[in-house]
Amino acid sequence: MRAPDPTPPVEATSSRDSGLAADGTAELTIVVPCFNEAANIGPLVAALDQALAGLSWEVIFVDDDSPDRSWELAKRLAAADARVRCVRRIGRRGLSSAVIEGVLASASPFIAVMDGDLQHDEARLPAMLAAVRGGADIALASRFAAGGDASGLSAAWRHRLSAGGIELASRLLPVRLTDPMSGFFLLRRELFDQVAPRLAGRGFKILLDVILSAPRRLRVVELPATFRARMSGQSKLDVLVLVQFVAMLADKATGGLLPMRFIAFAAVGALGILIDLAVVAVGRRVGLAFDTAQVVATLVAMVANFWLNNAITYRDSRLSGPQLWRGLALFMLVCGVGAAANVGIAQSLYRSHSGWTPASAAGAAIGVVWNYAVSATLVWRSR
Repeated sequence: MRAPDPTPPVEATSSRDSGLAADGTAELTIVVPCFNEAANIGPLVAALDQALAGLSWEVIFVDDDSPDRSWELAKRLAAADARVRCVRRIGRRGLSSAVIEGVLASASPFIAVMDGDLQHDEARLPAMLAAVRGGADIALASRFAAGGDASGLSAAWRHRLSAGGIELASRLLPVRLTDPMSGFFLLRRELFDQVAPRLAGRGFKILLDVILSAPRRLRVVELPATFRARMSGQSKLDVLVLVQFVAMLADKATGGLLPMRFIAFAAVGALGILIDLAVVAVGRRVGLAFDTAQVVATLVAMVANFWLNNAITYRDSRLSGPQLWRGLALFMLVCGVGAAANVGIAQSLYRSHSGWTPASAAGAAIGVVWNYAVSATLVWRSR
């Protein structure tokens, strides 16, 4: 069913009276990654129109094929207003990759990135633009700088999550920032073009990716900003965002030797080993033979690994609906080979008096290696 249109019809404008230059170009492009933000797109365009009066600007909504048809509303606005553009992505998901695609689709000398939920204060954009024009590499809207306000992070767990991320980032960043987790910033497009080939492109914290990928120490100016309460829709921030964030920091800290995907997969695999060991322990306590307990543990660990990888490792291309169940069936089928090796090696070591703990760990490790080899190519392959 089509979502109701939350905005009134928009009168068509020409590029001459739309805020664009006479040749149709803009000095500033605002890239807005969005997912299920239909109720906020119209109000955001209206707010930008007011905040950027007198400036030459455009906004690019990069929508990950939202079920609420946010992309349809954005395209309808684009048909009436030359300053509005929309990129609809199908089969891909993720804030960082959406920002990268949006920036690379622009030609403006200055780029701003902000969320589509109306929590970022668009009135700060002119001051941010002035700071970069004045020599800053990046202008960052900070919730925690003097005069800033983070009250929009209403839940206590979101404050703790943000504080934890800031503490982690501060240990690796070459510059000291009060709000490195901010998703509201402005920079020159040439700087983004320079770092684009080095970006991990995963997770939600594209600003950190940009700063850590730069070949030199960047001059970042922080401007105080108010983080407003969300008026409509649901927040995408959850604990998995912090997991992806930690993986991205590890990626950068190792110079890309341990990519984010591998780190996340390895973490899930380690948890799978613990699950395997726990199930074997429980099975032995209730009287199951080791062989039987190991088979049950292997199946449980495989299912757990699939669900966790779908939620964390392959979050940007996670399976849902019928594809989820087909993916689980394929994962179980293909990984049955790894499971057979898991059980066989574990049984062999157990019978050689190695003890059930090292035997189960060795068998589970074989299963993890096999799962990693097949996951990207068969289960979560790009669509």
